[in-house]
Amino acid sequence: MNLRGTASSSLRATGAAPPEAFWLPSWHAFIKTVELGSMAAAARALDCTRAQVSRQMAELEAHLGARLLERSTRRLRPTPAGEVFLQHARQALDSVAATHIALGQQAGRPQGVLRVSATITFGRIHVAPLLPPLLAAHPQLVCELILTDQLVDLVQDQIDLALRMTRSPPQDAVARRIAGIERAIFAAPAYLAAHGAPASVAELARHQTLSYLLTDDDHWRLQDAGGAEHRLPSSSRLRLNSTDALLDAALAGLGLAILPVYLVAPHVAAGRLQAVLPQVQPVTPHGNAIYACYTPSRVRSPKVRVLLDALRERFEPLPPWQRFDQA
Repeated sequence: MNLRGTASSSLRATGAAPPEAFWLPSWHAFIKTVELGSMAAAARALDCTRAQVSRQMAELEAHLGARLLERSTRRLRPTPAGEVFLQHARQALDSVAATHIALGQQAGRPQGVLRVSATITFGRIHVAPLLPPLLAAHPQLVCELILTDQLVDLVQDQIDLALRMTRSPPQDAVARRIAGIERAIFAAPAYLAAHGAPASVAELARHQTLSYLLTDDDHWRLQDAGGAEHRLPSSSRLRLNSTDALLDAALAGLGLAILPVYLVAPHVAAGRLQAVLPQVQPVTPHGNAIYACYTPSRVRSPKVRVLLDALRERFEPLPPWQRFDQA
């Protein structure tokens, strides 16, 4: 026998409502009636009609199968069953009120799992260091940092916030610009001492170049100071799918590499790398800015908000690599 179906049919047939449909207002009405001594006074306190209070009392007594109120002279007073119910009803409503207060206090408190995505190199250098102080400040927060150079789906991958290098952020997401991403051509002093420094874009053709594998184009696209764009075939004998590995190859003197300034700034300051043709701007598919992207449903999320605050503190008014240059 399908007891669940039988119960549902019985409720529909009798017109009875499940207890959760009316218990909260009827319990309030009962307590007010006892406290004030009449249904009329309870109705005024609850801003409803006496008929509504009377109906709620009748439904409550019918559901409990016990008489809760009796008239004594000119006042209503609880029966013995009503006294028992009054005690438990007050405790239950106090618990409900405490729950609402606790949830309200936690509404603005970062807690739960915060899933963040970033590219491998940028995330390692500039996102991972943000997390220890964030966790220390918010004990209820758990962070998951997903480092990948592949594009993630905010919804399917359940990402709270993704840091993306792009020229045009996704239209279906909220996107806040965090910082500009500059790239340039760099080489180790040992390589330049052995092969000479190119004086023009045309001279790049005779140099060894290092290439990033995660691009569809096997050419270097460069824009000179006059705005003209040049497309040079790559002469790379070494192609890598990691920006960190590309940096290591350049530091080892294996050739010229297009690298982000945020990665090489300390190496340039220490003399381990030199900019080549600094007036020339590489044009890459990776974009010229980094954006914090998240779905509209997370706009009011406290855990996303505290991460955005941490990002602003790190990257504004100047990103770390520009402050490094000024030090």
